[in-house]
Amino acid sequence: MNTLVKPQILDISVAAKSRIFEIQAVELKFSNGERRTYERLKPGSRAAVMVLPIENGDLFMVREYAVGTERYELGFCKGLMEAGETPEQSANREMQEEIGFGAKEFTRLRTVNSSPSFMNNPMHILIARDLYAARLQGDEPEPLQLVRFPLNKIDDLLKDEDFYEARNLTALYCLRDFLNKI
Repeated sequence: MNTLVKPQILDISVAAKSRIFEIQAVELKFSNGERRTYERLKPGSRAAVMVLPIENGDLFMVREYAVGTERYELGFCKGLMEAGETPEQSANREMQEEIGFGAKEFTRLRTVNSSPSFMNNPMHILIARDLYAARLQGDEPEPLQLVRFPLNKIDDLLKDEDFYEARNLTALYCLRDFLNKI
């Protein structure tokens, strides 16, 4: 078996910076002597959560404006974890901020990273059950629309043109596999 040797990082510099993002130029030397400069978003120090609340056979989702696509997108509650939070605590807080519900029970489905070539952004995907009404002030500029979707129509959701962000699709496939096992 061939053992891979990670490239040596020769230099990291700031290529561009905005209020939210920092793009780094990373100069690498590979084990065969080749040199390349890659660009990446500066690695973050916080993970994120995505939570799939389920109650009475319905999956709770939100419709939220996404500036990248310049339209309203259908998806799951999600957000950055605060310092010291567990994924479950963060998921519970995000649900209360975005849909006005908390949960007593959480099940971790998996952790994903959507663009490892350009950034390190782990996201923990959790199922939330045993919901209760609870609202916290969030950072959204407008109230998010709560959308209830029947669990028995997951295949229809997979075809919905307003539901196509990769992490949401990954979460839904994981949920479908999880539900098929119980």
